[in-house]
Amino acid sequence: MRAAATAGPAAVYDTAGPYSLSQTLGIIRRGPGDRTMALAPGLAWLAFTTSLGPATLGITQRASRLHVRSWGAGAEQALAGVPSLLGLHDDWTAFDSPTFAATLPHRVREARRRHQSVRLPSTGRIVDALVPAILEQKVTTLEAVRAYTALLRKYGTPAPGAGLHPDVPGTLTVAPTAAQWAAIPSWDWHRVGVGPQRSDTIQRMVRSASGLERLNQLPAKEAGRKMQSIPGIGVWTAAEATQRTHGDPDQVSVGDYHLAAYVGWALAGKPVDDAGMLELLQPWQGHRQRVVRMLQLSGFRKPTFGPRMTVQDHRRH
Repeated sequence: MRAAATAGPAAVYDTAGPYSLSQTLGIIRRGPGDRTMALAPGLAWLAFTTSLGPATLGITQRASRLHVRSWGAGAEQALAGVPSLLGLHDDWTAFDSPTFAATLPHRVREARRRHQSVRLPSTGRIVDALVPAILEQKVTTLEAVRAYTALLRKYGTPAPGAGLHPDVPGTLTVAPTAAQWAAIPSWDWHRVGVGPQRSDTIQRMVRSASGLERLNQLPAKEAGRKMQSIPGIGVWTAAEATQRTHGDPDQVSVGDYHLAAYVGWALAGKPVDDAGMLELLQPWQGHRQRVVRMLQLSGFRKPTFGPRMTVQDHRRH
């Protein structure tokens, strides 16, 4: 049954400077098939579950003003988290200081000059960040996105107001709750190409959902370390999660299939491994994720050699 279309509370926020909805919230979205979000110039829609129930947020940017509307049983709680979600607490002052900026590579400084509107969002939703991160373990992004999209289609629920309120996208979807993820049968994981190693990790993770969700109250580094107490969640998965849940300005995705080589080419003109990447980023510890984000926004592309990682069909194995 679809949630009622009655709108909940609304609010208006001032960005206090340059701001881009798409560049700020884009990191949360997991591929074009992620129905939990919809992004357009100056407009964003998000749907998710709060402790009080599902919620939909509609955000419209008009110059430096962000107009936020809400729907659903969790509307009030969702609205309370909007400043963090939109990165309005994210402080780039130290990064932008002349002394620190002078230490940055030219490519990073130029990217920051052109992208003053980027903030780091903090969703505070641990399970919602961990599920797609686990799906991305040891496979291509295409495979992970395809599986996540299929699971959202089958097990997600219509967002409050979706298809009922004229302003809410009809396809907007709330991701499964921890209990709903736990109830997915093994054959459906297999059908969408998710092998036992990843599906078992998700099952272990959602069984600890209540404890995990409390990690949003801890500093990102400590939260990431505690996430890794669950077998199958390592440093890469924890970093991918805390970058989104905590707006972590320092955590780097060690173990990523492409990132170390990318950073190596961008900063040193040659590929490096994870240890080499961390060594290159060491001078900017505390802001390493900001540096990586600026490199990615700089337009730099590393040289390509040899075949790409192939898409595997695990459903026949």
